[in-house]
Formats: sequence, C-alpha cells, structure tokens
Amino acid sequence: MALICRLAYIQVIEKDYLSNEADKRSLRIIQSISHRGNISDRNGEELAISVPAYAIWVDPKRVMKTYAFTEKQWQESKEVSHRSGKVTYNKKKFYSSKRWSALAEVLNYDLKKLAKIVSKPHARFVYLKRQVNDPIVKYIKKLKISGIASQLESHRFYPTGEINANILGFTDLDAQGIEGLEKTYNSYLQGVNGKKRVRKDRDGNVIANLQIISKKKEAGNLQLSIDQRIQALAYSEIKRAVKMNDAMSGSLVLLDVNTGEVYAMVNYPSFNPNDRSQYQAYKSRNRAIADTFEPGSSVKPFVIASALIYGKTTVDEIIDTSPGWMHIGGRIVRDGHNMGKLNLASILKKSSNVGISKLALRLGSDKLERTLAKFGFGNDTGIYLIGESMGNLPIRHNWSDFEVATMSFGYGFSATTLQLAKAYAILGSGGIKYPVSILKNSNPVTGERVISKKLAYKLVEMLEGVTQKGGTATKAHIDGYRVAGKTGTSRKADSGGYGDDYVAIFAGLAPVSNPRFAMVVMINDPAGDHYYAGDVAAPVFSTVMKSALLLSHISPDAVDLNYTLLESL
Repeated sequence: MALICRLAYIQVIEKDYLSNEADKRSLRIIQSISHRGNISDRNGEELAISVPAYAIWVDPKRVMKTYAFTEKQWQESKEVSHRSGKVTYNKKKFYSSKRWSALAEVLNYDLKKLAKIVSKPHARFVYLKRQVNDPIVKYIKKLKISGIASQLESHRFYPTGEINANILGFTDLDAQGIEGLEKTYNSYLQGVNGKKRVRKDRDGNVIANLQIISKKKEAGNLQLSIDQRIQALAYSEIKRAVKMNDAMSGSLVLLDVNTGEVYAMVNYPSFNPNDRSQYQAYKSRNRAIADTFEPGSSVKPFVIASALIYGKTTVDEIIDTSPGWMHIGGRIVRDGHNMGKLNLASILKKSSNVGISKLALRLGSDKLERTLAKFGFGNDTGIYLIGESMGNLPIRHNWSDFEVATMSFGYGFSATTLQLAKAYAILGSGGIKYPVSILKNSNPVTGERVISKKLAYKLVEMLEGVTQKGGTATKAHIDGYRVAGKTGTSRKADSGGYGDDYVAIFAGLAPVSNPRFAMVVMINDPAGDHYYAGDVAAPVFSTVMKSALLLSHISPDAVDLNYTLLESL
C-alpha cells in the first residue's frame, strides 16, 4: 500500500514537477550549422571554401565542482611577484592529473595560463581555442576532462593564397566577412543556422528529435568573372615587375570589352589570408580600385576622340609641333625632341605633348571634361566593391590655358587602374560602355553608347602604331596578334609640385581586328635604371595578354597587316 501510494503521488501530484526536472537535464537546443558559401572563378575553380573546424571551450564552474577545487585552494596556489606584482599559479599546486598538462600542450597553452582561465568559478563558458581540426578534438575527448567540450564551426580556407587576397578579402573567427568580396557579399555568403529541440542522454547523445525551431537556410555561392589561369600568371608577372624595377607597388586589370567582366585583377604587394600572422593593412588594399594616380599620356586617345567629336580636327589633319616646345600662359610645354609635322596617329605613336596640347586648346576645358566624364573618369565603374575610389575629375569654369594643355597629357586629374581599363574597353567595344562586373554574367548585358563605332575603331587603329617600330611601346608587341595601346609615364605630385618619382602605365587592346580584351598595367614608383612605361609596364602587358588570348582561344590576326577595321564596317 505504501508503494502504491508513493507511485500515485509521483504520477499524479508531482508529475509536472518531475517532468520539468527531467526536461532540464535532457532537453537541449542544438544548431544545424550552415557553412559559409564558396567562391569560385568563372570555370568553377574554388577560390574560397569553408571546411569543418571546432572550438574548444571550458565550463569553469563545472570544472571546479567536478574536481572539488575550491576558491580557497586557488588563492593558496597563487604566487605574487614582489618585483612586478604579477599573479601567477604554482604548477605543482595546479591539478595533479597529467590530463591538464596534456591539454595545455595540445592547445599550445602555458599551464599557468590554462589555470588562470579555469579559475573563474562563476563563469559557464570560456573559449580555449578556435579553428581546431578534428584530430585535436579526438585527442582532447580521450583525455575525458569534465567541463571541457567542443562545438562545430567552420574555417575559411583560400586555396590560391596571396594571388586573390586583395579581391576576396577574408573573414574573422565568427565567419563574418571583414574585407573584400567576403564583406561586400557577406549576407549572401553567410546563410542562416537552423535550430531544433532534442532530447539527449547522460552521455550527450541525441536520442530523440522533438521540434524544429527554425529551418536552416543554405548559404549562397559566388561565381566570379575571374579566370584563375590568367589571374595566376598576371600576379606572377606584376610581382616580378615590381621587384625587378624596385617599385613600391603594382596593379593590373584585364577586362572583356564586350561584357565588362573582369578576367584578372591583381595587386602587389599582397598577403596570404591563410596565415594571419603576416597580415598588414597596406598589403590587403585592392590597389586596382583604391589607389589613384595621374594617368599621363595614356589619356591622349580620349583627347583626340573629343576633338573629332566636336569637329575641332579631322582624321587627316597634319599638326606642326616644331620646334618641339610651345609657350602657354608664360609656361612651356615640350616634347622630348622636335618631331616636326605629325598626323593624329603619329601624335599618339610618338606621344607628342605639343601636338595634343594644340588640340586641347581648341576644345577648351568644358568639352574636354565632358568627354573624359563620358569615358568614366571621375565616376564609379559599376563594380560595387568596397573601397573603390572614383578618382578626381575637377569640374570648374576658370581653367588657364596651361591647365587645359596639361590635362590633355594626363595631369590635373586622377584615375584608378580599373577606370582606365574601362575607358579603353569602350574603345575596344566599338564605343559602348558596359558596367564593370566582378561576377560572371549569365545573361547578356546592355551598355550605353559613348562614341560611334567608326570613331572607336579608328582610334584603336591609330593606337596600333604605338606598339610598332618607332612607337613608344614596342615591347608590348605580341607575335601573331595586332596590339593597340598607349604608354603613360607621369611624375608623382608632392607638396612642392612634382618630384622625381614616376608612375609607369600601359593601357592597351588586343586583337586589333576584333578587340576582345582591354588591359592596364600600372607600376608605382619604379626606381631602377628604366622607369618609362614602354620598358617597365609594356612587357608585362605583352606576356599576360598573350596568355589571355591563347587561353580564350582567340585566333591570331597579324597575317595581313594592311587589313583595317574600317574596311570591315
């Protein structure tokens, strides 16, 4: 009768209380981890992936309770240095079990530091180490230390290392993007963890799935427009050029002129995002979109385009540049030597400052500014990456004649490597401006016409002479392909005007008969014996562009050099 009464009491009167107590000990909410999405190149090669990892944590209160190690004993184990006043823990007075020494060793902890962490009797959760691999977790489980546990998380790994670091950026320990594409598309790549209520046994094993609290949302994957084969070669070449010429930095951008897709975007210096110990802020900057410079003579084609658009010259006009210099507003604009009478193509081929200045003075500042703005200078490129600079295209009403002249050969305003590449892509596309994209375009894109197809191809044809005999960039020549381009070697501004440091730029297109790619190479402050763009930047262009054309299966077009684009229209 006593047993029956007790059973009735438990099942009827104390039913809810005992059920609640049981639930407290067995019901748990666990997360279903949604790993961060992957980033791949246009061909599916992985550039950023998430791999399983673990965090090791400790419940100090449970440790103190399990091992009956009181706060008083902790106080007794303390040793205070009379000189420094620092508090330390005597190794001999720490837990006598060798398990703690083994734990400290595998986590690369000093035993005194580990003792300090677990000496917080009121704390319930403290991280010991994060981003730990599976073998270490298995080893720690074998130690069977009460209060030490692990939880699943993910580790971000970048297979290409420093090659794409400036573009991809990186994540923090909580898998949140803090630089580059990882930050720009953080919410898309992140996903949402799911939650469910389960019942566990005393050993922590799930014995019943009770309720789904929130469903897991899978993270999205990004496919970039980058071609990793070209990207890797481009990085190797820009790194080599910077080191060989003892330069401060360098960047390169390769665009598909018909879609605006970025096939390569590299910078040096860079860093390995898998090794955060070598991280330095200046190495993480995506210089191709963030660093601005005065583009020098690389803008001369756009000045000629403006003069032709507004009827200030004709394709066949001959301009006398003798005696190789001219006075403008009490100051002098000069060429390297007296080039005599030049047509428009020869002004580009020989990079005559006098010839281009005469055209700019006919235009005036308003028309010249308007044309440069149409080609994208002073505006964003549409790539939507964090840290992009719009450069500086000053708009004002009172320009002196000398300022207008210097603007015509690339001084007085600034641009980024990407902006300049986009401007040349407009020429290659037949005068159409496409928004720049770092993501692979799955659908055809529409652009905005800037200049006529006939004028755009005529300018490309003129620029071909720059890479031929007598031009300023013969080292940009590619066997089997017709190449068009323009050099730019501009002095860097300092507090007193312009110093003796230079920026070497080569911007170009290939193949001339049917342009596919536009590329800009920028070498910042080459300090070797050669600092002109034709010697420093043009060879990089030749090597990378040749590989891009071959890898993209573009047919050679240099069989008939008398063939012109205008004849094909």
